Amino acid sequence: MSTKHHELANFIWSVADLLRGDYKQSEYGRVILPLTVLRRLDCVLEPTKDAVLARHAQLKQLGVQNMDPVLRKAAGLSFYNTSEMSFRKLLGDQDHVALNLRAYIGGFSPGAVDVLEKYGFDTQISRLAEAGLLYQVVAKFADIDLHPDVVSNHQMGYVFEELIRRFSEISNETAGEHFTPREVIKLMVNLLLAPDEDDLVTPGIVRKVYDPACGTGGMLSEAQDHIQAHNPHATVEVYGQELNGETYAICRSDMMLKGGDPTKISYGNSFSQDGHEDERFDYMLANPPFGVEWKKVEAFVKAENARGHAGRFGAGLPRINDGSLLFLQHMISKMKRPEDGGSRLAIVFNGSPLFSGAAGSGESEIRRWILEKDLLEGIVALPDQLFYNTGISTYFWILTNRKEAARRRKVVLLDGRDYWTKMRKSLGEKRKQITDEQIAVLTRSYVEALSIEDNPDHPEHGKVKVFKTTDFGYQRITVERPLRLRFEVNEETVALLGEARAVLKYAERESLLAAAKSLIGLRSATRTEFAMSLNRLGKLPAAVEKAVWEAFSVSDPDGEVQIDRRGRPLPDPDLRDNENVPLDEDIHGYIEREVLPHVPEAWVDETKTKIGYEIPFTRHFYVYQPPRSLAEIDAELRDLETQVQCLLSEVAR
Repeated sequence: MSTKHHELANFIWSVADLLRGDYKQSEYGRVILPLTVLRRLDCVLEPTKDAVLARHAQLKQLGVQNMDPVLRKAAGLSFYNTSEMSFRKLLGDQDHVALNLRAYIGGFSPGAVDVLEKYGFDTQISRLAEAGLLYQVVAKFADIDLHPDVVSNHQMGYVFEELIRRFSEISNETAGEHFTPREVIKLMVNLLLAPDEDDLVTPGIVRKVYDPACGTGGMLSEAQDHIQAHNPHATVEVYGQELNGETYAICRSDMMLKGGDPTKISYGNSFSQDGHEDERFDYMLANPPFGVEWKKVEAFVKAENARGHAGRFGAGLPRINDGSLLFLQHMISKMKRPEDGGSRLAIVFNGSPLFSGAAGSGESEIRRWILEKDLLEGIVALPDQLFYNTGISTYFWILTNRKEAARRRKVVLLDGRDYWTKMRKSLGEKRKQITDEQIAVLTRSYVEALSIEDNPDHPEHGKVKVFKTTDFGYQRITVERPLRLRFEVNEETVALLGEARAVLKYAERESLLAAAKSLIGLRSATRTEFAMSLNRLGKLPAAVEKAVWEAFSVSDPDGEVQIDRRGRPLPDPDLRDNENVPLDEDIHGYIEREVLPHVPEAWVDETKTKIGYEIPFTRHFYVYQPPRSLAEIDAELRDLETQVQCLLSEVAR
């Protein structure tokens, strides 16, 4: 941002001094941002104000109901105002500023009014009036010249974004929900767009960019600026959707102030109220909230899932308490077809989507679908403590459906966790930042990695690895061992029999237990032999007989192997184990090598085998650190003992 932009932002920011004492710092934005929007709209509409008023009066006299298209044309913009008021006129009647300001706002076209309502600005008008501040604040804004001849749309966008950033940073408790740090956005946009830089300079290109959880619109703005920096003549259409009313208002305001189309910013839940249902986009990017449950829209999401891949969530459903992978599926559903040019998308996740959920779970099935369709291009690990409201580690996932032939079935993993600089002052949980130089290094490393072979010796100290998509798949096999039992009747096993559910309901329970006690001391190594002894209990109902066998059967590693009616060994549930076998490895070869040398009687129940996918990022970049030698540890302990003795001697003096 230039010095002029900073000066203008500082001047607007200085109005907040009037609010000190009556407002908390974190509340300043509720007043300053909507008034900035109002003042800008007032200045933009000024040249056509008289024409709009005259046209409005004419249409009203003619009894025209739908004036909106005509008044937009008269204003030459996507919005207009039919009130006789303006910012200057508001100051002419000091006793009725609140009344006149509300009338002025009510004169705006529906889209602009909707934005101001989402800000909740009417509440602030009452609050300012009660504090005796409304006239002073409006007067301050009336002195700010935001006419397009003085401040261009592009400059106004920068000013507004600077104000958003400042208000977000002083509201640390909620900033992370709506505002992504600028350097994180810049890196994300670089990684998303850098592989396409040659295409972006094509004359006359049109690109659509979408963010389904757009917050204040920072990612959309950065993507738009990046493309237009490479090609000033490019047409960039930005689309977004936001659930939070206030941040929706901020984002839509930003679009209005830049001269963009604010109707392309939708309000509502992207899962249940898709604001861009029929649109497809060239680029998509998002920082959805981490670990947010989707219970409120559960019925809608499950209905979409039931439609299979005709809906947006056909790959699977994650756990109810984390909708991250729903956002990703939603974005994938909005990719252009490869024959229409395809799409690229980037999304910020925490570590959970990499590995949560066992084989066959919703999360694993979603990862499986993404990798089997060869949509995942790369994952970049970021430093921790980058965001305002969380210190956890985060990752960029980058997906595309238009990989070049050499990149197909390949996935890049880039470890960027060590690329950070400590901030001079923490902002909430944010204690680290990524410098422009580090962004450049990471971008270059990622782009170069897209053209290299599997697991290269990369110059960036092993920070980049390339894998086949199948490297993340595995077969979850169930290893069984035979059930071995001995049979005996003693005080303990008779007590177990007495507590069995079927026996508790048995009418002849007491006589059964008496007969069982008469067998105490009976032992047998074989089921056939023991069955003959049990004949003394008489004919029993099937459920009771089963309870008798369960009570008198004792697991014994040296006992008899139990078999089913076909002569096959029965599995012992207590000895059942699971193994993850790499997807491209033969299960039987794995068992012969890893299991049978230790447990010769084991076998695999192939009916229970499941395919799973996970991306153990940290495991792939783990570097073994050998433990220190005993001599080194002893030397350190002796040194510490000496220090302690010195301290104690000083205390004793």
